[in-house]
Amino acid sequence: MRVARVSKDGRIGVAVSTAEGVRAVFGDAGVTDLDALIAGGVGLAIAAKAAAAGEAVDEADLTFLPPLVKAPKIVCLGLNYKDHAAEGGFQVPEFPTIFGRFNSSLIGHGAPIIKPTVSDQLDYEGELIAVIGTGGKDIAEDKALDHVAAYSVFNDGSVRDYQMKTPQWTVGKNFDDTGAFGPWLVTPDELPAGAAGLKIETRLNGQVVQSASTSDMVFDVPTTIALLSTFMTLEAGDVLVMGTPSGIGLARKPPLFMKDGDTVEVEIERVGLLVNPIRAA
Repeated sequence: MRVARVSKDGRIGVAVSTAEGVRAVFGDAGVTDLDALIAGGVGLAIAAKAAAAGEAVDEADLTFLPPLVKAPKIVCLGLNYKDHAAEGGFQVPEFPTIFGRFNSSLIGHGAPIIKPTVSDQLDYEGELIAVIGTGGKDIAEDKALDHVAAYSVFNDGSVRDYQMKTPQWTVGKNFDDTGAFGPWLVTPDELPAGAAGLKIETRLNGQVVQSASTSDMVFDVPTTIALLSTFMTLEAGDVLVMGTPSGIGLARKPPLFMKDGDTVEVEIERVGLLVNPIRAA
């Protein structure tokens, strides 16, 4: 199933994509709060069932919101594609290179990514998301995918000069309105195991700037879940942002950064298309 958190005419709701089109239900917090459903161990089935019984809607009339906004943790992987590590002059990591994002940085499909006034180095990073549906500690790798509730698309908008101000990347990865997420949460039954072997592509103003396969990740989804759970308890609702392929703007000569008026798209085969305009603060 494919479920999204949406709004229409000021009403918050959930939408489900069906073979007959998109349907949605609005106003009932018991089925529209996807964070609460996943955190409560219910998953997305209740929301999808309610939306399927709701009104038929035109996708163009919907405002897509970030699917989740209260994740206990947003854990991001850096340098998780070999070519991306190489283009930045880094060694391929032997253990996941992780950093955190905060919910305050998230926006949805169609919302503007904001270029801050303090920097002209706003970069794109197309990435796969895995959402934890069942928490745990010391999760076995061969059981790890049983803990995934859904997959989605992310653009890890990065303010590069602020990212490099310190050895930790947190500042450059957490500017407001730079973490684009969505539009859909896609349940694992719709995809190959671990969302492996899917084409991931980023386009800036229609030009392909990143293109790879999710099978190119150094640490795939089950390996990442198993490794992370050796040192922290994963919780239902945690969001894992699985790293970006090569082609980032910083590594290009000359560098290619996003500016006011641009449009950036991240598309992952069978998962979805995430589109955001760039606007100056």
